[in-house]
Amino acid sequence: EQHCRFIYLRSLVKWRGTNISMTPKRIYLGLFMALGGLALPGIAHAGQANGRAEIAVLRTLSFIKIDDLEFGNVVAGPTAGTVTVSPFGVRTTTGSVTVAGGRFQQAQFGGRGVFNQTLALSMTTNTVTLRRSGGTQTMVADTFVVGSSPTQPLTTTARQFRIGSSTGVFQFGVGARLNVGANQAPGVYSGTFRLTL
Repeated sequence: EQHCRFIYLRSLVKWRGTNISMTPKRIYLGLFMALGGLALPGIAHAGQANGRAEIAVLRTLSFIKIDDLEFGNVVAGPTAGTVTVSPFGVRTTTGSVTVAGGRFQQAQFGGRGVFNQTLALSMTTNTVTLRRSGGTQTMVADTFVVGSSPTQPLTTTARQFRIGSSTGVFQFGVGARLNVGANQAPGVYSGTFRLTL
């Protein structure tokens, strides 16, 4: 058996044909606490500590990536198999692939539109190749699914979705299936998929 560590599929987003690289606005909060020079025995003086807060401010009809899709750690067996992470974060395997812990999660996206607005969501390709870091080995991820109600396949053909939130704020997960070869070479594999809204 070969132990493989599959980190993630990095997600990119496009909005109406334009790549969006959204960096949350960072607000640094300095915390200062001082006790005035009381000379009482046994009282400690507080020091200084810094904290950080983040916020992403979205314009109407925009969306951002919240989290990447991660398949976690698996052990490849003597026959091919698959690892699937659902759009709700449930991981399953087939064939001789065995899970070996590690963080796994569905990709998460969020955005803002208006209530009852129809959105067209698609991918730029139906399959994504993950490459082994420091090697030439690959695996293919396919069968992407969006966590709508009900769930829908996510392909190069745009699917229509309606914003059901009265505030226009929406969030959805994306899952996929990873095809693991027989005796797949161990290592860290990663790739990129792109969504278009």
